[in-house]
Amino acid sequence: MGSDAVLVHADNLRTFTAEIFRIAGMTPENADFCAQCLVQTNLWGIDSHGILRLPIYTQRLRRKVIKANPEVATIKGVGALEVMHGDDGMGYLVGQAAMQRAIVLAKQYSVGVVGVTRSNHFGAAALFAKMAADQGMVGIAMTNVVPKLIMPGASRPITGNNPLSIAAPTAEPFPFMLDISLSAVAGGKLLLAGKKGQKIPLDWATDVDGRPTDDPTAGARGYLLPLGGHKGFGLSLVVDLLCGVITGGMFQFGVKNMNEAQDEPSLTSHMMMAIDPAVIMPFEAFQARMADFYRTIKATPMWDDTKELFLPGEIEYRTEQRRQTTGIPLPAELFEDLKVLGLKMEANAQLSAL
Repeated sequence: MGSDAVLVHADNLRTFTAEIFRIAGMTPENADFCAQCLVQTNLWGIDSHGILRLPIYTQRLRRKVIKANPEVATIKGVGALEVMHGDDGMGYLVGQAAMQRAIVLAKQYSVGVVGVTRSNHFGAAALFAKMAADQGMVGIAMTNVVPKLIMPGASRPITGNNPLSIAAPTAEPFPFMLDISLSAVAGGKLLLAGKKGQKIPLDWATDVDGRPTDDPTAGARGYLLPLGGHKGFGLSLVVDLLCGVITGGMFQFGVKNMNEAQDEPSLTSHMMMAIDPAVIMPFEAFQARMADFYRTIKATPMWDDTKELFLPGEIEYRTEQRRQTTGIPLPAELFEDLKVLGLKMEANAQLSAL
């Protein structure tokens, strides 16, 4: 995180964040859930999608651009497939409602698929995929975002980095939890690099003319390069198709960027899926097979015997265990920004450095 990092205890950060959300208009229950989402993301080490986003979320809540307490409801569907209207709500709350519904459908039909229209930024997709894993199911969560993904050589983007996550229960104290965006890196990493005053690799982003750049500010104003070239580009189109096209929601340039269109809802679309393996085998048998799956991965020989192979989600688990004890590192500039935000919102809770 850098030598100028300020360590903050997770409980302190969670209490502060929840109060900010309550002052911005959320019910205590909604505020606590959204605060938990942000802090959990930082505990996992996904700092680009955690507390860094609190100032812009707060601004949009106060301007009534996004609804603090949305009424998310099913508007169409039959059997295991439904579409919900997000009511222009906070993405965390909309995503929670959609995955909860997908889990209910999966308990009835073995599979639940729920699309969502008119939502907003929902942070790390793993938050929602893990909800299904915690219920003994396989969870899949994805969202479309404003087009910022550009193919090398192009001068304008046509799709977003469109993150997706897949989670499944294991016999370990953590789930299998893959969470990726389909750009070389998430856009939040550019914001974080800018906060830290660091340059970025040339294969992360381009400027507004489509030329590769090592300047995170120029990259944030420009476009993201795809993960794995045409492979990541193609998968981003698939996510947009599933989230936006087939749900009747917005896709491609119909989706707005919350940092650029600050007075407009993002009109984001999501897709949540839950798969119940109990229809195929008892949960204990599934866990045993996942244990074999994990052991095989951990037994993979490494040419550097000081290294080990990790199951997706394992690094996040270890990071969380460490940060629960040592604190969450925040860039000094972000720490000060949050303290200023607390003063502006007249919050009683104060951030304290460890």
